[in-house]
Amino acid sequence: MSFRGKLWVMLLSGAIAVYAVVGGLPFVGSLLTTQAQEPVNDAGTQLRIVESVLNHIQNDYVDDPNMEKVRLGALRGLAGGLDAYSSFLTADQVKAYQANKASNKVGIGAEFSQISRYLYVISVVKGGPAEKAGMRAGDVIEYVDSKATQDISLYDAQQLVAGDAGTTVALRVLRSGEKPQTFRIARGTFKAPAAESRLEAGKVGVIKVNSLADGEANDIKTQVANLTKQGAQKIVLDLRGVAGGNLAEGVAVANLFIKSGELAKVIGKEAKVTQTFTADPAKTVFDGGLAVLIDLGTAGAAEAVASAVIDRKRGEVVGERSFGAGTEQQLFPLKSGDGLLLTVAKWASPNGTPFLGDDRATTGVKPSIEVKRPDTPEPLEVETLVDQQNNPNPSATPKPVVPKAVEDIQLKKALEVLQDKTMTQKAG
Repeated sequence: MSFRGKLWVMLLSGAIAVYAVVGGLPFVGSLLTTQAQEPVNDAGTQLRIVESVLNHIQNDYVDDPNMEKVRLGALRGLAGGLDAYSSFLTADQVKAYQANKASNKVGIGAEFSQISRYLYVISVVKGGPAEKAGMRAGDVIEYVDSKATQDISLYDAQQLVAGDAGTTVALRVLRSGEKPQTFRIARGTFKAPAAESRLEAGKVGVIKVNSLADGEANDIKTQVANLTKQGAQKIVLDLRGVAGGNLAEGVAVANLFIKSGELAKVIGKEAKVTQTFTADPAKTVFDGGLAVLIDLGTAGAAEAVASAVIDRKRGEVVGERSFGAGTEQQLFPLKSGDGLLLTVAKWASPNGTPFLGDDRATTGVKPSIEVKRPDTPEPLEVETLVDQQNNPNPSATPKPVVPKAVEDIQLKKALEVLQDKTMTQKAG
């Protein structure tokens, strides 16, 4: 095989391997069956499969194949088969990425991921355009304007959602128990509100965090100081719906309550630790009772706070398993002018467990005390939701919409936990 042929094999192998795994190419599946004795993840096996596929394309396809389109499709499939945050970028996208032109665009105040190839809303920013329009965490976005999100990468979808301030984007949204609806949201600049606090009975301070962007740790530090001046002896740190932000800010927040030990790690290739964050005793401002609230909308930097509290045995984490995010990407330009934006590192807990896992059972942070809200949509329901919307069954009983609970059962549990610990200490 010529060098050029081998290059094509390498470009196509990853994408075709992905299709083989998911059953996208039936004849590839048959090839794997006939070579069942060979490991599927073996490079040699994959190269032989790709050679067969290329022969089929060149010899059996009805028209002369457009190899440029084949190459682009292969690269998109190659990146898309890794994780939601890796992506193939066209030459124009590479130029914009390198020039940071995206900074001229504004969004709608929502954090996104990708579930079952659909754009998925992890959380919405309080007071942002998305929340004002009525969008919620757990919404599945089927279309951005006229573009189906299942056909594009997460990166491409995010670029479509963003745009010039004042312009409008149309999002077709699917929700369990509701008919599909389209939100028309005006893009605009916004900033999440600073942390808010109040004093509850029993000398318990509650701090609602709305963001972990740069500077938010100082806002939280100020709220802690205000609460202690009011007599707070215990604190509930509410991280529900907090996604995004940066790891250093999450570590800074954890350090306000944890005075020693490791707080977070960054994991690179072959599970090697590339960076470790350690607590600075001088930066700790509160050593009283602590409970942290998390839910499905908790992701990224907020997960670092919750995992540090669990691993350092600093307090209880109450609520639902968090979403599971926190990665770092690097752009690798190609000679063609295109590029690959690849995940090169994952954020992890002090014990080295990445927040981004392989499935729902291994991703995110598991609370030490689980309290599930009845209205929390699980990401696993996305495919079922899409099937129900696209293939409605008139005779089926629609899933009832669970009314929002008046009582915050997760906060109630956190307050009870702190109260119980106080009573135990007094008894001892």
